[in-house]
Amino acid sequence: MTVRITWTQASARRLERQFLATSAKPGVPVADVVATMLGAHAQVLSAAELSVGVRTEGTTRSHVREALWEDRSLVKTHGPRGTVHLLPTAELPLWCAALPAVPAGSGFAADVRVTEEQAGQIVAAIGDALDGVCLTVDELSEEVVARTGAWAGDLVMPAFQTLWPRWRQVLHRAGWSGALCFGPNRGRKVTYTRPPHFDPLPAEDAVRTLVRRYLHAYGPGTPAWFAKWLAAPGGWSSAVFGRMAEAGEIEEVDFEGAAAWVVAGDTEFPGDGGRDRVRGVRLLPYFDAYGIAAQPRELLFPGAAYRRALAGGQAGNFPLLLVDGVVAGVWHQRRRGRRTTVTVEPLRPLTAWQERELGERVERVGEVLEAEAELVVGEVTVGPHA
Repeated sequence: MTVRITWTQASARRLERQFLATSAKPGVPVADVVATMLGAHAQVLSAAELSVGVRTEGTTRSHVREALWEDRSLVKTHGPRGTVHLLPTAELPLWCAALPAVPAGSGFAADVRVTEEQAGQIVAAIGDALDGVCLTVDELSEEVVARTGAWAGDLVMPAFQTLWPRWRQVLHRAGWSGALCFGPNRGRKVTYTRPPHFDPLPAEDAVRTLVRRYLHAYGPGTPAWFAKWLAAPGGWSSAVFGRMAEAGEIEEVDFEGAAAWVVAGDTEFPGDGGRDRVRGVRLLPYFDAYGIAAQPRELLFPGAAYRRALAGGQAGNFPLLLVDGVVAGVWHQRRRGRRTTVTVEPLRPLTAWQERELGERVERVGEVLEAEAELVVGEVTVGPHA
């Protein structure tokens, strides 16, 4: 008999596994929290620090930075969708095998693109140049051109109303291969270095492991949802799910009347009664993993939330107010010195109890950012983050 799972059940289990129902206790390593999220989006580092901090008791941005720059249990590199993420250093063998296995095309014109051979030369040059040192992008560019040829430095890549050198179109692939990660900033300048050397897992094993990890954290899931989360071709994702289903690694369930998949045997969900619903208020920052990965969007972003909290259907561009497990508003924080003003725009009236909890969540945002936080309930006038 096919197991039937409701949105309420799936939401409760996802939130629990994400440390959003019950926070991680003090002493749980920061890298372990990031691992449960399948990476913390870190294009804006403060957002990644908040993603980790709101899932834990006592963790602040200093603890995240210590894990990143001192004990090196985290690495800042290119992760899912080619975007900058914090990933556990110990999981680089998984990520740097699975991500390069995802088929990808090039959105650049023919006279801009590099061949696979040239891409390999660039990635090798990046790894050699960064071994044991931290370089700015300009310094790295000089090293790449010196190691490959003048063609790599041709200013042909459109970017932010200017042109970048040809080699930069495969920068994310260098991160995926383990040849590059971010180093500490040098003043206002970003630097790159090379993470510790490691042996990647076999590609097919890594992809299957990533599917199981995704379904454990965000399941039930479908090939289409996995493909969207990973920015992968839908046909490729369907084929992977098909092979895993045939091998008995994943099993089909009925999720809100449609077919979806979970890890084989992982069919224990909370009951569907009101007592099992995750109650309360949560604040998630820009590009938080939960808002991006949890599907279906129309149930996570019901009614007005779909119009207000998504940017053209894209998640992550607004920080999210969750009430009882669904998006019920947006928020924004503006820091001035040691103080930060957190403006929250609820899309429906909050109860007195929810208002009190919202105040506590805002205080927690301040603790994570090591600032004194002030709550303002009103319209968020800041547009979506690009």
